[in-house]
Parts: sequence; structure tokens; C-alpha cells
Amino acid sequence: MGRDSTFKCLVAKIDLAAIMEPSRHSQCEELVMTEMNTTQELPPRVETLHIKNYRALRDFRLEKLTPLTALLGPNGSGKSTVFDVFAFLSECFTVGLKKAWDKRGRFRELRSRDSEGPIVIELQYREKPRTPLITYHLEIDETTRGPVVQHEFLRWKRTHPGAPFYFLDYRFGKGKVITGEQPESKDKRVETPLSGPDVLAVNTLGQLGSNPRVIALRDFITSWHLSYLSADAARGRPEAGAEERLSPTGDNLPNVIQYLGDEHPERLEQIFETLRSRIPCIEKVTSKPLDDGSLLLQMKDAPFSSPILARFASDGTLKMLAYLTLLYDPEPPQLIGIEEPENYLHPRLLPELAEECDMASECTQLLVTTHSPFFIDRLKPEQVRVLYRADDGYTRVKRVADMLGIREFLEEGASLGDMWMEGHFEVGDPFSQDGSK
Repeated sequence: MGRDSTFKCLVAKIDLAAIMEPSRHSQCEELVMTEMNTTQELPPRVETLHIKNYRALRDFRLEKLTPLTALLGPNGSGKSTVFDVFAFLSECFTVGLKKAWDKRGRFRELRSRDSEGPIVIELQYREKPRTPLITYHLEIDETTRGPVVQHEFLRWKRTHPGAPFYFLDYRFGKGKVITGEQPESKDKRVETPLSGPDVLAVNTLGQLGSNPRVIALRDFITSWHLSYLSADAARGRPEAGAEERLSPTGDNLPNVIQYLGDEHPERLEQIFETLRSRIPCIEKVTSKPLDDGSLLLQMKDAPFSSPILARFASDGTLKMLAYLTLLYDPEPPQLIGIEEPENYLHPRLLPELAEECDMASECTQLLVTTHSPFFIDRLKPEQVRVLYRADDGYTRVKRVADMLGIREFLEEGASLGDMWMEGHFEVGDPFSQDGSK
């Protein structure tokens, strides 16, 4: 069964009312897990991210990443920088290393202050549960002619104990790759030079049919969706025409609503049903083509017979609609990043949005940056990381589940948001220079 049809069946079997009622949440969660274990082809999952020399991330490691991970912390703690690492890597695969590099100010602005050496980004991920852990390693340096890929490799460990096996290894545009579905040392190593030292081997070789593992990684990274939703952007009048995927800013929201109405009306109704449960005055949302070729988004309030233009709706209503459209995508991106969803949303809507993200993480991996205690109230301590600046000025991270006393407080009925606001987290104090409480 494909991702789209499986997700439809999954959503159809879940009583959406259970999401709204905590007493039924465990039943709903059990149903989800049963369905996922028997029918769903889970997306790849990033388990570890290691970054070196990227702005405030001089030597930064995120481990034991969950399907939904929230990065919490005060302003300037490095949340947006972690988010930008994913965006940078995604852009390297879509628009090219040089454009992504130039956009961020090159080494002058990208490399950590008072540091030397290349920028290093390393992902450890699994294509599916219980498959080998794969490491993708990328080192980027700079010459007078621009950025270069100093070292890029893919490796895995098929047995334990055992030495890691490299099935792609490139330096400065030259190297070798092993072909085959399950590459082993006996397979053929093919030397395939790239067009230049600033070209990513995975991106180029991932377009060739003889490298399935490389193809899988390329497809994974190019599918990432990093969201910078803006209510102002969603108020626009784009050119008419259905579009399947919401843009990073949400400026094509009317086009996606049109697409869902044409191709997935049941999914659009689920979005409206959830939106009505969050914002009861909203009854329906439509997109209407105009004579000038543009597309107009309209919203109908429940008490009234005629709709209003979306540009007159509140920022929070538009952002909630955009988030639901993203999370209810019939064929969701394999990784979704959402930055500061609390902006323009009422605090009481944030726990519900966190629940929606948690449910969506069954079919995609989500990374959310936030400084809202309300958003993390519905999350587990394993899902929350606190970022802070150490004495040396560089970003550090600590998992809430690893902090002393947190589980005991939760057992007594405390919430994560209250504990953070009351100073019970070991780090993340916005008024402390080193981030400690």
C-alpha cells in the first residue's frame, strides 16, 4: 500500500474526537501504532545530528532524536541555527552548494567565530525500522574560487561488532561508489568523477539507477520541508492553479486548498473539521479563481451566509489553517521543520497544535523550534531538547528526559511548560549568561 492510501486509511479509522479528549488519547494512540506496525511504510528517521563549525554550533550533537523533536530555549540560544542546518543541507541538494553557501555569507558568516577547519554536517539515520544505521558525512571548505566538498561519505555497519563499511567516499569531486541494493565489500567499486569540487556526490550519483542507497538518501533530503509560515504571505492572491505542496511561507495556501478540494476532498474536510474544533467560528474555507487569473481564498463564519476574504481573517486563523494543511498532507514530506509556531497563535491553541504534530509524526519526522511553554505541555520529556549558550559562547543542548527530578515532577502532576517557566530545568534560563538556572 502506498503512503497516500495508507495514510487515508489510518486517518479514516481514527476518531478525531479522541484527539480532543485526553481520556481517549491512549486508545487513539494504540490504534495508530497497530495500524502503523501492520500497514505503514515508515519514512526514514534521523537519529543523530552532529555539526561542527557552523555559526554558534562549534561542536554540537543531537542524539536519540524522536519522530517529533522540539528544540526549546531562550532567544539567541541557537534554535534557528539548528533549523538552518537542515535548510542549508536541503538547499545544497536542490539549488546547489554555491548558491546555498553564498546566501549565508560564505565562510565569513558561516564558520564559528575563532574557529578553524571545515564545516562538518553528519547525519545518522535509518531508512526503515531495524535496518542498518547509515552515516552521511559532509565536510565543506572554501578556496579563493568558492566552496568545495573536502570530504563526503556514506557508510554503515551491517554486523556488530564490525568495522564501518564505506559505500561512497569522495574528496574534492573524486572518489568511488559501490553499486547494488545491499552494497558489500565484494561488490564493484566504481570510480565516477564529478563535474567539480563544489558538487555533492550524493546529489549527483543519486540520480543514477545503479546506486539505490544513494538514491534513497537523495530522495530523503530533497523531500524535506522547512516551514517559515507567514500569515501575511497566506493573504496573497497567487495565480490560479492547483498545487500539491505548501510552500515554505504559505503563499500558495489557496492553490493547495484548491488541489485538496479537487483531488482529496475527504482530506480537506478533515482539515476543516479540525479547524472548526480549534476555531469554532470558522465553518468552511474555499479558493475561488478570479477573471484576472488569480486565486482568492475565502472563509465562511458559521453564523453568516456569505464568506469573507481570507485577508480579513486573523493571523492566528490563517496560520492554524496553514499548519493543518501542512500536517494533513496526503503525501507528507519525509521531514518537516516548523519554526516558532507560537507566533500569532492563542496560547490555548498550542497544546492542540502539539498534538497534531505528534499525530503527524507517525508518517513523517518533525523538528519544531519554540520558546513556548504551552507547546511543550503535551510532549514527553524525551521529545524536548533545551538549547543554551555555554560560557564560551557556543550552543549546547540537554535532553529534558536526562534532567534530575523531571520525571518525579511529572508523576506529581506537573507539566513540562510549568517546570520550565518555574526554573526546574537545569539549563535554558534566559537571564543567565551560561544558560544554567
